[in-house]
Amino acid sequence: MAETGDQDADVTGNIELDQRVRAVEGLILDRTPEHDIDPTLDRIRELLDLLGNPQAAAPVVHVAGTNGKTSTTRMIDALLREFGLRTGRFTSPHLHSMAERIAFDGRPIEPERFLATYDDVAPYLDLVDSRQPVRLSFFEVLTAMAFAAFADAPVDVAVVEVGLGGTWDATNVADAQVAVITPIGVDHTRFLGSTIEQIAAEKAGILKPGSYGVLAQQPVEAAEVLLRRSVEVDALVAREGLEFGVTSRTMAVGGQLLSVRGLAGEYDDLFLPLMGAHQAHNAACALAAVEAFLGGAHAERGPLDLDLVRAAFAGVTSPGRLETVRSSPTVVLDAAHNPAGARATAEALGESYGFTRLVGVFAAMADKDVRGMLEAFEPVLAEVVVTQASSSRSMPADELAAVAVEVFGADRVEVAPRLDDALDAAIALAEEEGDLGGAGVLVTGSIVTVGEARTLLGGS
Repeated sequence: MAETGDQDADVTGNIELDQRVRAVEGLILDRTPEHDIDPTLDRIRELLDLLGNPQAAAPVVHVAGTNGKTSTTRMIDALLREFGLRTGRFTSPHLHSMAERIAFDGRPIEPERFLATYDDVAPYLDLVDSRQPVRLSFFEVLTAMAFAAFADAPVDVAVVEVGLGGTWDATNVADAQVAVITPIGVDHTRFLGSTIEQIAAEKAGILKPGSYGVLAQQPVEAAEVLLRRSVEVDALVAREGLEFGVTSRTMAVGGQLLSVRGLAGEYDDLFLPLMGAHQAHNAACALAAVEAFLGGAHAERGPLDLDLVRAAFAGVTSPGRLETVRSSPTVVLDAAHNPAGARATAEALGESYGFTRLVGVFAAMADKDVRGMLEAFEPVLAEVVVTQASSSRSMPADELAAVAVEVFGADRVEVAPRLDDALDAAIALAEEEGDLGGAGVLVTGSIVTVGEARTLLGGS
């Protein structure tokens, strides 16, 4: 009986803990949404100053860019951990829970620590709000919590993903030792500008005096802006395709096999359990960033231990990025949310999967280039079921359907406003191919869509 009583107490305690976490998440969500940006760092700087400037407690590897930020951040984190460093990782947005954003040694922050960190920060929120013309935003509060938690742990290094842009992003209060800029494309034009040059200028803001910049392959217009910024702030840079890069890649069961030329040497036979050429390029950037961090500006320590590099990459995960969550038929989730990301996903699907018929489930935010994404997916999708996610930003299914019909034709488009109904419809279409038909379902369009589908399909 005592054992049963203990179990009941544990269940009750877990429920109460979950309720407390949800209450705190509600308080944070009540603030300005993270997709909004106010071009000032005054609020976050004042908050962090009151907290003792925890962003300076550990060296930072900072990751910006339009696509590939989260995967690259997770790879850097995995590499640094394999080399014996205690890491803090901050990524955004999340698939299921805010706790995913703040991680220690590759694992999301525990609920108790999440609550304790908020309690540490909370007394200063109203004070800063009262002094500033605009309240602290959702993302600013989470950024402060991440830096505070990392300082309290403490961690040896913080790997921090930019939320939006770079220059005015709340994470840019940190002066990174290594700054990584993944491929830049057109996205978030309301905040970052409508041209590649304008967007690159915002991303370039994470390059600071004395930092080491690791630059993924970029459009020429973006590369010029980034290199000009590096000269202005006297930052050393390494460019993919020149100082480092992927030298070979072949498909392998469950992923791909890479050879990478790093800053300090060659690294062969690296198994990466992620699909797509874009992930290979992310891996090359991550490896160069870790070489720069561990070896200094010129990677003086020489090549990294190959066995440790192999072990790190072999253990990398990136949920919601070409992630298979079901078989018969195969259901793949991918969080592509702009045309460049959609093109990379479409290319990877053709390369890594043997689908004879692929049905899409698509929901996107209203402020995104939905036509550009649908045009990227049209060659690889037999049909598309358009739907909408729960976010208030999600484009209504009927509006999305009108665009989809223009791209796909009416006979290839179905509409299901509820995501669960859309998944059922897509799976039914795929099953028409039969058990041996090689049909599949791709769920994509936004991170919110993928997160909700992942929950419905039991992937969380």
